[in-house]
Amino acid sequence: MGHIKEPKGIDFIIASDPLTDKARQEISEFIRNYKSKKASKKVKLITAAKQSKSLHA
Repeated sequence: MGHIKEPKGIDFIIASDPLTDKARQEISEFIRNYKSKKASKKVKLITAAKQSKSLHA
């Protein structure tokens, strides 16, 4: 995606509508779920690495 240069005398202003309470809650829930799944994967990887080292020792 390239850079769009603003022509002289023209401003590109991008404004979004404010989030509704429902949308804000859905986004927060998605982030919370994503973080919890990501954290559980790290624990599994660390546990697997430790088991692998103990088998090779």
